[in-house]
Amino acid sequence: MKYAPGLFGLLALLVWEAAVWISDVPSYLVPGPVAIVAAFLADPGGLLLSLASTLVVTFAALLLAAALGVLLAVGIASSRLLAAAIQPWAVVLQVTPIVAIAPLIIVWVGNPFASLVVCATIVAFFPVFANTAAGLVSAPAELADLFRLYGGGRIATLWLLRLPAALPFFLAGLRISGGLALVGAVVAEFVAGSGGFASGLAYRILEAGYRLQVPRMFAALVLLSLAGIVINFGLEAFARSVMRRRGEG
Repeated sequence: MKYAPGLFGLLALLVWEAAVWISDVPSYLVPGPVAIVAAFLADPGGLLLSLASTLVVTFAALLLAAALGVLLAVGIASSRLLAAAIQPWAVVLQVTPIVAIAPLIIVWVGNPFASLVVCATIVAFFPVFANTAAGLVSAPAELADLFRLYGGGRIATLWLLRLPAALPFFLAGLRISGGLALVGAVVAEFVAGSGGFASGLAYRILEAGYRLQVPRMFAALVLLSLAGIVINFGLEAFARSVMRRRGEG
């Protein structure tokens, strides 16, 4: 059963290559897997360096989104005034298309790397914030009453009860935000690449499109897909490890 995804993927690649070969579709329209691999092997260093640049932006944005999400979630869980002030703006950030505001952010921030991180952080922020906020209020009411009965203050209740209760929610939000941070980084790189800032795999995709190097474009897309899969499974393994250590503790 565990080999099913790999076998299905291999079968799909074989069918894809056979369909391209039988129908004799030009590689500049739909390249087959063999042509995509050949395009990657023609310049593996350049594509991998661009992937590394995109991943640096992704992980920087993920760390920043996690820190801001937890901080603001604790704030709204601790104060009704902060909740009323912050929550509407968090929703606004969630529903605003990053493509629409990325050019403004790039102009306002000025520094190319920092502007990419800001764009990706905006995309990745909300799942951590919303999940952690939900987790902070999920602690059983009887335990909260017990803390009050024994004179536990707000800080003790937050540290010993609410934050541990929110940990599974935070980890679930972090896993979602990992993929969104990659998406945000790529979208920001597309906008920056259109403006002449050459960095990341998104720029390589634009460059290949301008030159009609479609197999190279697909190679970059495959690398992005693989990076997204690795990030997802890596964060899932991290969450399992944390929860296992918590259970042992």
